[in-house]
Amino acid sequence: MLRFFKSHKLIFLVPLAFWLYSWSFENKAVFWYMYTFAILVLMSASIVYSKISDEMPTWKSMIYGLGYGTLIYGLIALGYQLLQFFPLHIESSVSSFLSAFAPTSIWHYLLLMFIIVPGEEIFWRGFVQQQLKRYMPTGAAILLSSILFGLALGLIGFWPGQLAGLAAGLILGALYEWKRSMPLIIIAHLVMIVLLFLVQPLPMP
Repeated sequence: MLRFFKSHKLIFLVPLAFWLYSWSFENKAVFWYMYTFAILVLMSASIVYSKISDEMPTWKSMIYGLGYGTLIYGLIALGYQLLQFFPLHIESSVSSFLSAFAPTSIWHYLLLMFIIVPGEEIFWRGFVQQQLKRYMPTGAAILLSSILFGLALGLIGFWPGQLAGLAAGLILGALYEWKRSMPLIIIAHLVMIVLLFLVQPLPMP
């Protein structure tokens, strides 16, 4: 039995990830502490059990990361604008989520930069997606890992976060398979975060 779980690590690490995400989002007052701890646990397991690729020069990772991070932000912003034409109350849902969980201080951004964003990419793209490739074609692995990432972000019922996570996951997952560079997708993710929360936040009612 132990050998089976060692060979199929997703069986226990994906449920663990969902439990850690849910546990973090349920504790709003200490969310940043809990979520950072959760990501550290998942990132540590990923580093132990998987090989992280970095096959691009740093300057290329910076350029591609800037471009694709901007693209992801643009798609999320466009999707947000389009969904406002439907009676889905997306503005109130996003506003409520941001008031509870958005970064508000410099140390939140430092955690995002040095732990949370790298940890999310190492776990979801560097570990989960790569493990899924053992059982299915690459395209299906990208899709399923993106769905799982979106579901994890929406465990508290925040469905716009699920859609944003799915969209971002598809682009970042495909980019990782194409360029085989973890720094590249970490930079892209960080650029998206900076644009979303600092440079051009989504318009709220």
